[in-house]
Amino acid sequence: QVQLVESGGGLVQAGGSLRLSCATSGRTFSGYVMGWFRQAPGKEREFVAAIGWSDGIADYADSVKGRFTISRDNAKNTVHLQMNSLKPEDAAVYYCVAEEGLVEDLQKSWLSGSRPPDDYWGQGTQVTVSS
Repeated sequence: QVQLVESGGGLVQAGGSLRLSCATSGRTFSGYVMGWFRQAPGKEREFVAAIGWSDGIADYADSVKGRFTISRDNAKNTVHLQMNSLKPEDAAVYYCVAEEGLVEDLQKSWLSGSRPPDDYWGQGTQVTVSS
């Protein structure tokens, strides 16, 4: 059974930083893309960042480019999202996800509204940004 468990959310002032982590278990993710989505109140879930588990290729939503960095630690089976220069509009529940494929394909799919399978979502971690 695949498990994706997020941690690291919290309250931060605008301009501050947070580092989210996603602990994975239940399978090896070779050949998978790991990602982060977020959902703010009253809004659709949206793609934030993705990284290939095997090749480390990463991509981001335009809204977070230059401020967020996704990384993975294969030895610890963990994915991280370093979030800097946080803005009030970054406040949301952040979800760790996984889907088999390549970053260049899935990033396009996720941006166009496709979503990873239900079994490959974490429970989410809340990020609150005060202005």
